[in-house]
Amino acid sequence: MREVTRNMIRIYCLNKLKYDFMGYEFSDNRELSFHHLIIAKKDCKGMERKGFEIWNGAILVQDRAHEYLHKIECYDRERFEAITKEMIDENVKRHLDMENIRVIDDILRSFEGEYLGVRARNGNEIIKEEYLHRLLLKR
Repeated sequence: MREVTRNMIRIYCLNKLKYDFMGYEFSDNRELSFHHLIIAKKDCKGMERKGFEIWNGAILVQDRAHEYLHKIECYDRERFEAITKEMIDENVKRHLDMENIRVIDDILRSFEGEYLGVRARNGNEIIKEEYLHRLLLKR
């Protein structure tokens, strides 16, 4: 795990909260990953530490929130940017704010209203069942 990820887990008290910047619960820190917010990872190649900086990141559950967010990016750039805006706001505040989590959840529900049950070209459902298990949406 990167030092910046460990530092952000500490700064945002994620071990106490047990949920990430998008409201996805986790039980082990090894589930968490750094997500580039302001400058995309692909655009950070020439930067020192490749953009892995607190001001440029959010901590997400890798196989649910992080994967889901990038899937949303492929299908709906506007919703992706709206979620990113909320996570940037949490980063600026230096704490996870339940109001931001609610807005993110609303955006996710909207996406799910449009894409739940829809299959990609490869035949797989766009929205996996595990994406629906988050703090504000218990199934």
